[in-house]
Amino acid sequence: MDTILNAMTSDGGGLFVSLFVFVAAALAAFGIMAAVQLRSAVKRRAAGIVLDSNDEPGTRTLARSGVKAAQRLIDYTTKHYATLDDRNMKHLRSRLVQAGIFDSRAVGFFFLARAVMAVALGAAVVILMPIFAPNAQGSFWPLLGGAGLLGYLAPSFAIDRMVKVKRQEYRAGFPDFMDLLVVCADAGLAMEGALERVGRELAASYPSLAANIHMANLEIRAGRTLTEALEHFGDRLGLEEVRSFATLIQQSSELGSSITDALRVYSDDMRHKRLSIAEEKAYALPAKLSMPLMLCVFPTLFVVILLPVFVRIHLGLY
Repeated sequence: MDTILNAMTSDGGGLFVSLFVFVAAALAAFGIMAAVQLRSAVKRRAAGIVLDSNDEPGTRTLARSGVKAAQRLIDYTTKHYATLDDRNMKHLRSRLVQAGIFDSRAVGFFFLARAVMAVALGAAVVILMPIFAPNAQGSFWPLLGGAGLLGYLAPSFAIDRMVKVKRQEYRAGFPDFMDLLVVCADAGLAMEGALERVGRELAASYPSLAANIHMANLEIRAGRTLTEALEHFGDRLGLEEVRSFATLIQQSSELGSSITDALRVYSDDMRHKRLSIAEEKAYALPAKLSMPLMLCVFPTLFVVILLPVFVRIHLGLY
């Protein structure tokens, strides 16, 4: 022990103390650097949750900036048109809902799609017309205006087509909805439980109708009355049959009559109405086939029948 103390107090001992201080400072520095690196790694992993890990590092910033710019544009458009509450805007929102588009930003998407389609078709005319029709300079402006008008109206046509397809599905599935509702009512289920059960049963065959029934159930759970939920259900579907069904349930509840009997009568009416629609389409089929027959089938028959006679006359066989 005395030897060690003497060594520490001598010149060599001063060197040992300096070495000890250096090692301690180095360990402290390495500890601080490890803590900083660990914090940086945590930040990079947190940022990696937002960014796509499969993208290249040079493209992440550009892609993210593009997505943010598009998001800001959509939010601005939605905010701008959300303040409008006139008749045209209400009608547009109703059409979007009837088409099965329930996104709150759907109005903004609609107007952005209208502007983009108009500009895109106009640019296509400007680029392609000098290539395919370089001599038709007089029709440039009419074609440009027509392309812009077509692009402007194309989203509206698409919405009308989607509404038509959805209404066909709703009209085809509503009689089945009524039949299942009568069965559930006969089994003793309340109207809320019957709607939930019927929605689950129709999910495979009529998914859009089942989604609207599920939304009606959610409205009832949120505190709306059954009459209000059914009225909103009819507005989303856009069918007079559904609005009449909501009125029927309301009157049955107010008058105290049997809802099961009312549903059974209305279900029979829906079944007969669907049969009448099918018979009407069947009776209209001959009239619809007359034009294709005259344009396609009859000329072919005339050629097949008269061609041998024409050949024989031309060859002098008769």
